Parts: sequence; C-alpha cells; structure tokens
Amino acid sequence: MKVIISGGGTGGHIFPAIAIANALKSKVKDIDILFIGAKGRMEMEKIPAAGYKIKGLWISGLQRRITAKNFLFPLKVISSLFIARKIIADFKPDVVVGVGGYASGPTLRAATTNRIPTLIQEQNSYPGITNKILASKVNKICVAYKEMEKYFPASKIVITGNPVRQNIVNNAIEKQDAIIHFELNANKKTILVIGGSLGARTINESIKLLLPLIENNNYQLIWQTGKFFYELAKNEVVINNYKNIKVFEFITEMDYAYSSADIIISRAGAIAISELCIVGKPVILIPSPNVAEDHQTKNAMALVNNNAAILVKDIDAKNNLKDKLFQLLEDVQQQKRLAENIKSLAYPDAADTIADVVISLIKK
Repeated sequence: MKVIISGGGTGGHIFPAIAIANALKSKVKDIDILFIGAKGRMEMEKIPAAGYKIKGLWISGLQRRITAKNFLFPLKVISSLFIARKIIADFKPDVVVGVGGYASGPTLRAATTNRIPTLIQEQNSYPGITNKILASKVNKICVAYKEMEKYFPASKIVITGNPVRQNIVNNAIEKQDAIIHFELNANKKTILVIGGSLGARTINESIKLLLPLIENNNYQLIWQTGKFFYELAKNEVVINNYKNIKVFEFITEMDYAYSSADIIISRAGAIAISELCIVGKPVILIPSPNVAEDHQTKNAMALVNNNAAILVKDIDAKNNLKDKLFQLLEDVQQQKRLAENIKSLAYPDAADTIADVVISLIKK
C-alpha cells in the first residue's frame, strides 16, 4: 500500500498527520508512506524526526494585506501543482490524505485530477478556504465536529474527531503523582495555564495580574509561558518570592500537567481542544484572534454551546478572566458539569478511525 499525506505549517496540522501515519503502519504490514510539505516550514524537520520521508513544495499562504509576497503567489501555486503531479506520478500512491496547511491544496488537486482516491482531515469547526474548494473533488472528509454539513457534502462526511498525542489518550498518571512531580501542595487547587510553545501574550499578561491573588489564596499555578514571556514571568516569581507559582517555558510532560490540574486555561486551537476533551477537566478558553477566519473562536463556541467550556474573549481577558476563574474555582457543581460535558465530546480513537477510512478508500 502506498499513501501520500500532505500538509503542515503548524503543529496543529503536523501532529494529526503523524498520528494518522502511525495508525496506518500499525494496521497495514506492507505500507510505504510519503509526506509532502511546504519548503521552509516546520514539517520539513518534524516529519523526518518522526521517521518518515518528506518532499517539499515551494508554496506559502496568500497574505491578507497588500505585499510583494502576494505577487509570487500565482507562480508558487503553478510550480507546486507541477511538482506535486511529478511526485504523484513517480510515487504512484493508492490514496492521498490532506491534513491542512499550504502544501495540502496543490497535492490534493493534483491527486483528484489523476482520479486517485483522496481524503481531507478537517480539524476545525469552521473549515478553511482550501478545504471548502476541495470538498467537491475529494472522496471522504473526516471531521472533528458535528453539523459540518453546512460546509461539506453530507455524503462525504465521517465524524472521527482529531488525532491527539497517544500519551494523552493513554494517560494513567494519578493526580497525587502529578502533584509530587511538580512539587505542589495536594491540599491546594491547581490552575494549569497553557498558551502554546511560543506562548500567548494576552493570557500571560492576564495571569501576571492575578499572581498575588493566586499566591495568597488556597490556589497554586502551573504556568507554561512560552519562550517570549518566560524570563519576565520567572523574574516576577523570584522577586515576589511566590511559592505557589511554578513557571515553565514549555512543558513536555503534558500528561502530568493535565493530571495535576483542577482548572485549565488554554487557547482554542483544534488539537488543543481535542486533547482537552479527552482530559475532561473544567476549561476556560481564550481564543487567539490572530488566526485565519477566527477559527479558534468558532472552535471554542462549539464547546460553549454544549455547556462544555467557558469563553473569555482575548480582548476582554485582562478585565474578565479574574472573575470567571475565581467564580469557577469556588463552584464545584459547575466544575463537575463542565468536566462531564467536555468529556462527552472526546474522540480517543480518532487516528485509528481515520486510518480505517483511508484503507476503505483503497479497497473500494
């Protein structure tokens, strides 16, 4: 079996791609998987590190403002279509999977032109322009949210959820062990703040304002700041001699972090939300306003409308996060309700389900 998986640009596209590849490998003994990404993007490093081959296209996004880069965009599209067709002709895949990102569009277009079975894995509750265009051409569309018939042909939709890290799905870390791991107090409620590897400036600045209240009440904080805010946050903790605030630039042991938490504050990226559903803890979401088509707000609202999360707008965070957080910390019934509702939206077997859909396309 020969499979091409295309896309990338961010971890939110790359991780599902690797998870699907791993699931396919576990199900098919004799399989050859090739990735196609965008030159200069993080997939060109992350995919080989995961043990897979990758080829790069000269492609980038269309800028949303007038810029010289946009004049190159048509040339990049034509070049990428030509190279994608050549890669497909040489590799001869049985199926092509697109996970979103710049390279996904030209690759899937080239595959559909050659009548090769194709599948889109749409992570967000509101699809991007490329996937909307490709929807009429591909065979199947795996989605993470219900009611996607608004954007895609209903006959092609399979609700699978988003693949997440296996250590999160299989998390067997007891809360007490997680508390010890982070050197926390088992008698205090724990707030976990995660804003991504680069951090989230609004979340970090809002949390900085709340440090005295957290420190001086019966609470403690695990704070992943990202690299740009880390030194400032660390200095704040040292200068004020805060004992209940644990600051990290990046947390690799997220299974421990999730297990230790009573309340989680997070951005609303598609994969982050999929992990939070599996974790099943009360969540306050602060969507990033700096993403295409306001995806994160739409992702967050899919949970809020099911009473599965609390939403604080980025622009309101410095004023409103305090009240929302401390009200939730004191309301045990609301914590329980949110935890139960978000857990009910989880898809722990997403990667396996998507792999089964891929294999079914080949059999057909």
